[in-house]
Amino acid sequence: MPIISISLRSGSTRRGAIFASAATDRLTEDSCNGHGLHWTFDTYSQTQGAARALIQQGFDTWFMLVADYAYGHSMEQAMREAVAANGGRVVGGVRHPLQTLDFSSYLLQAQGTKAKIVALASGGDATINAIKQGREFGLQQGGQRLASLLTFITDVHSLGLPVMQGLQFAVPYYWDMDDKSRDFGKRFYSRLGKMPGEAQSGVYSGVLHYLKAVQAAGTKDPTTVLAKMREMPVEDAFSRNGRLLPNGRMIHDMYLVEVKAPAESKQAWDYYRTVSTIPAEKAFRPLSESACPITKKG
Repeated sequence: MPIISISLRSGSTRRGAIFASAATDRLTEDSCNGHGLHWTFDTYSQTQGAARALIQQGFDTWFMLVADYAYGHSMEQAMREAVAANGGRVVGGVRHPLQTLDFSSYLLQAQGTKAKIVALASGGDATINAIKQGREFGLQQGGQRLASLLTFITDVHSLGLPVMQGLQFAVPYYWDMDDKSRDFGKRFYSRLGKMPGEAQSGVYSGVLHYLKAVQAAGTKDPTTVLAKMREMPVEDAFSRNGRLLPNGRMIHDMYLVEVKAPAESKQAWDYYRTVSTIPAEKAFRPLSESACPITKKG
């Protein structure tokens, strides 16, 4: 998916960057450099948090439906590790071509395993088509749940609640979560005619935190500002219990949500029911497991 970056420049060649819509955790792991800040979500938060929360509900057997390219492979590996780490079991899986339109044979394989969760490690049209056809095949009526590893509120808006109802996934932001998120959502809606998702609210949060740090530091020097950003808590319309780790990962609470049935929705964009809150420390990879060289002691 596209990376939205914000350069934090000065007259020197040093700079920082805020990545607000990137999924790969390499930005703060083996490819970290101390100046890149990963703000919104990553492969770890989308898999570990969701797996833990779902397995705690009793969904302990999983089937992996994976897009056959680098992102899908990365998400599959992360999810397999997450399921095992939380006491679940992967009972099957299959990889599909990125541009496939027909998921019938893959869904039949998933049904045959009787896995409680059919996890979709894909994105864009592939995820949308798999969800549509999963509904047509009656997965949910048969006691199986679809769990998408990366779903945006615009996907739900596009497909509609009749198709998406019951889908569970982890999100870093929902506009109707609390007063702070609702205030930002309504201001965003008044200008653009739609509610913000995590990408838009993540950009807002990153820029706002940078500006607060510039004000507090009294300078725009990137090194000084980055140090101040790490020092200050991140509390705004997007983030709860947010803070920056030395490797550049901004950790914050995540939420396992379930898409509402049409009868439960009271207004436009009223799409999610919060199943559980995933605390920041459990939602993101701990520093003790980080591959970032700058976190290692000499």
